[in-house]
Amino acid sequence: MLESQDKTVEIDILAFPETTLILLAAVIEPLRAANRISGQPLYSWRLLSPDGGPVETTAGIQIPVDGRFEADKDSRPLFVVSSYNWRRSATTAMKMALSRTARYRSLIVGIESGSWLMAEAGLFADHRVTVHWEDNEEFSARYPALDVVRERFVIDRRRMTTSGSIPTLDLMLELVRRRLGYSMALEVARSFIYERDGGGRDLLPSPHNSPGTMDRRLTEAVRLMEETVDQPLSLQRLARRAKVSARHLQSLFADAFGVSPHVHYLALRLNAARRKVIETRATFAEIAAQTGFNSASSFSRSYRTQFRESPSDTRKRLHGR
Repeated sequence: MLESQDKTVEIDILAFPETTLILLAAVIEPLRAANRISGQPLYSWRLLSPDGGPVETTAGIQIPVDGRFEADKDSRPLFVVSSYNWRRSATTAMKMALSRTARYRSLIVGIESGSWLMAEAGLFADHRVTVHWEDNEEFSARYPALDVVRERFVIDRRRMTTSGSIPTLDLMLELVRRRLGYSMALEVARSFIYERDGGGRDLLPSPHNSPGTMDRRLTEAVRLMEETVDQPLSLQRLARRAKVSARHLQSLFADAFGVSPHVHYLALRLNAARRKVIETRATFAEIAAQTGFNSASSFSRSYRTQFRESPSDTRKRLHGR
């Protein structure tokens, strides 16, 4: 699930009673968005419950499932999703089932209180783990041998954990980034995270940070990038207009996004170009000019590097959709 590959990644989602709707959405919606944006079935999922019946969420809305969770030899990644009253689900049978299936699963992910169920099944030996901040002390006391850390999410080999609904979204965006690249993760993030600052300006989402925590100078630089995809500014001009030094702007991008300003700028331009490839009949030379590339050939090279297909391949594949 972490590596770049062409085939569809299939996952199982085991949802427990009293799971919140937003927690389930945080797992599924980024994958759905990646499928929609790419126009390809990059991800598919099965929703399972302990007994095969609908999952009763905290909102009182029942979520239908595809079947009952079985401790079989399936190798697909398993997401263990739980919010409230996890102890009711931590039966001996469930703990044994999780322990048995862990021998075959390529990856097991504890989503919020799913970490408790995984810990009860003994699935965290020699792994770092995080939990919801409210549960940190209790979790550490109950499992003193575990390396419990205060982080939004943890990726540690074949185990992953998250500390809440928004950190779960962070994790899913990181999984998209590692498999499909920064441009795709950025575009998926832009589908969900939206906030306005005091001046009413749109804040750009980050695959790593909540936009409300972004430095104002970084926010201004990102806004300028969005407004100038057709005529990209140099790093020096961008920094000057954002009222920050070029060196410090690079540091701000590294801290907030984990990439350089150039990588972020290029991702914005390529995503804008891809939308034009899909949604318009403009020539590739026109699209290149509209997104700041010197020529159609340089645009096509960058496009292929990022999306693993040419602009013409994208149009042919999505024709009629």
